[in-house]
Amino acid sequence: METSTLCFLVGLLFTPSISAESRQRLHYVVPDRNYSTAIHNVSSLSVGSISDQCLKCICLVESNCLPIGCRMDVSSLSCGYYQIKLPYWTDCGRPGTGWKECADDHSCATTCVINYTAKYRSKTSCPDTCESYARIHNGGPHGCMKSSTIPYWHKVQSKGCS
Repeated sequence: METSTLCFLVGLLFTPSISAESRQRLHYVVPDRNYSTAIHNVSSLSVGSISDQCLKCICLVESNCLPIGCRMDVSSLSCGYYQIKLPYWTDCGRPGTGWKECADDHSCATTCVINYTAKYRSKTSCPDTCESYARIHNGGPHGCMKSSTIPYWHKVQSKGCS
């Protein structure tokens, strides 16, 4: 992707007439990993996206924000910084070169969490809050509506998020 294309996309992210949902879609159009961090940094400032602080709290809960590899969790593997499962990685758009590699790469894993939580939060009536994003991350597409994800939210809160 050329720099001019990236600047155009960044400009669109800050255009007031562009809806938050459209801004989120722009996050998906940049598959080149060299630009994913820049797009992440810009899109995290837009309306309707998980905050950097919320991402940090989730990362701390899942792995103490370390690349811990894969662990067996509820009869399937969860990997990396955010303990990402294969179906989650598929749903987030399959960033990077592979599931396990992405999960252990902080930038790639963060992009995956941003994509996944934005995708499913926009399909629910849940508010645009860290609680909704954390509960979706933990409980899947409708996690923000499941009472079973409330204890997970309390763990995220204990890391400094509200």
